[in-house]
Amino acid sequence: MDIQTTAFADLQLIDPIQRSLRAENYTAPTPIQAQAIPHLLAGRDLLGCAQTGTGKTAAFALPILQRLAKSSGRRAPRTVRALILAPTRELAAQITDNFRRYGRHLGLTHAAVFGGVGQGPQVRALARGLDILVATPGRLLDLIGQGHVRFDGLQILVLDEADRMLDMGFIPDIRRILAALPVERQTALFSATMPPEIARLAEGILNDPVRVAVTPVASTAELIDQRVLFVERADKPALLGEVLKDQSITRALVFTRTKHGANRVATQLHRNAVAAAAIHGNKSQGARERAIADFRQGRTRVLVATDIAARGIDIDGVSHVINFDLPTPPESYVHRIGRTARAGATGVALSFCAAEERVQLRDIERLIARRLSVVADHPYLPKEGPVALPDTSRRDRRHEASARQPARRRRRRSGRR
Repeated sequence: MDIQTTAFADLQLIDPIQRSLRAENYTAPTPIQAQAIPHLLAGRDLLGCAQTGTGKTAAFALPILQRLAKSSGRRAPRTVRALILAPTRELAAQITDNFRRYGRHLGLTHAAVFGGVGQGPQVRALARGLDILVATPGRLLDLIGQGHVRFDGLQILVLDEADRMLDMGFIPDIRRILAALPVERQTALFSATMPPEIARLAEGILNDPVRVAVTPVASTAELIDQRVLFVERADKPALLGEVLKDQSITRALVFTRTKHGANRVATQLHRNAVAAAAIHGNKSQGARERAIADFRQGRTRVLVATDIAARGIDIDGVSHVINFDLPTPPESYVHRIGRTARAGATGVALSFCAAEERVQLRDIERLIARRLSVVADHPYLPKEGPVALPDTSRRDRRHEASARQPARRRRRRSGRR
């Protein structure tokens, strides 16, 4: 299939799905959809490398809906025909909502299971049998262990955002789930980046897969204006308040390193009369859903989040991503800023960099193969001024690594000399 496909009608989707897409005002498929959908409709396994915001949910949801709608057979109690594994409850809920909207004319059943809420309604949904189950790994393992779900009728498996599963420590859980699934199935794996462990996982579970990559691994969107603001750590809250005076910042997603930091930033913004909310792992599911809904509907201008809590958030119209704390590892920077400049829009990513974060900045710039533009005219410049780090030579980097070694180790080395 030529990736220049200009209409969903070219993808041989059945009429009930086409009607749903028209109701959603979907006219032209994104590159990941144009490339992946024909192969998945043909029953091929697929390895997709695509960042959040590229339309990959529809890329696997539409073929699943079509295949299940065309196949016959009654659902047995506690069985599942298609399983989608997602790293966070927010993403699981979002994927389930997409299946509901795309499949509104098909009569297929679907449900999401994830932690943070009571399992009673989830158990009742599984008891009747499901066409489509979207799940986070931990809760699904609990339900498997309690005998509430069977996979002998499973036809399709999708692992979404596999690299974030790795970051969150879910790969052992994924392998335990895989052991409970039938070998004969269609499998698709999607990941924004392809670290070695994910490549090994894909090799072990995919059968002669088609490989689809719509952007270079770990690349950043060309439509994002990326800037860095050098600042003393203690001045970051004041700088954030100053930045948010800009009324062009209509919807900002602010990233902090810790849960406590997210709470602190949101509280400070409230004191400055900025409508803000924080989401992180210690928040209840209800509180997180309310915060995201308020942000999506414009009642909250700023959403403050940790990396894990924000994973899977799919909100159009985010004008700015602000890195209050620079991330480690640098790949997280790519995930963060991908929340803006979606669906062809432009966006701005601002990164606050304190002196002790300049190594992270250099790692980010090395990863994305470009320098961030330095904002040199804000009121909280550090004493040394807005001087970006020069790219160091290999010799300099070895020196830096040696300087970070424990003192006793360095003394032992010098003694041997």
